[in-house]
Amino acid sequence: MESLISEDEIKNEIIRISKVLYDRQLINALGGNISGRVPGSNEFWITPSQVFKGALTVDDLVKMNLEGELIEGVYKPSMEWLFHAAIYKVRPDVNGIVHAHNPMVLGLTLAGKEIKTTITDEAVLLLRRIEKVPFKLPGTEVLAEEVAKAASTGARALILENHGVIGLGTNLLEAEAIVELLESIATIEFVSYALGQEPKEIPPDEIEVAKKYWGI
Repeated sequence: MESLISEDEIKNEIIRISKVLYDRQLINALGGNISGRVPGSNEFWITPSQVFKGALTVDDLVKMNLEGELIEGVYKPSMEWLFHAAIYKVRPDVNGIVHAHNPMVLGLTLAGKEIKTTITDEAVLLLRRIEKVPFKLPGTEVLAEEVAKAASTGARALILENHGVIGLGTNLLEAEAIVELLESIATIEFVSYALGQEPKEIPPDEIEVAKKYWGI
């Protein structure tokens, strides 16, 4: 069955998201990485290494297969291609991956605070569960293995300790939404803590009603 999304659409989405995240200061000039693939494909497009993320073009993107072989592109792929490939291998439902360096999420996590998935209805629906990945050096096979292990649980949101976050989506828009929602929830929590209050969560019985309503 032919996919409803083309590679050109995927590449344009990667460029759009890169600019949005840069403008929102969720990635910096050379940080963060984004990839996407046609559903069911063993090849994916990913942002390049050491190229300004705020002004990428489709010609800057790199196409790879899941074994790390370069298919198309003139630049080196992101150093984090290993964990992108690892996620795609263990999660056939994932077709978009967004890795950012959310400052609020990292700040709260480093302070020992949990990012809660039960503060807003949107968080209950989209985040559902967050997996933490212990710190491993970026770009290494060890990190890729830890990320794959966390992703294999079915989680859509991963927090890399002392590093950043990863949003996993059935498409790139969903992955982007998860990364942005993580930062929004972290900001809400920060305001609550700054005012001396523990963030109030949605009552458990209401969460169960919501899950049944949404079928999750």
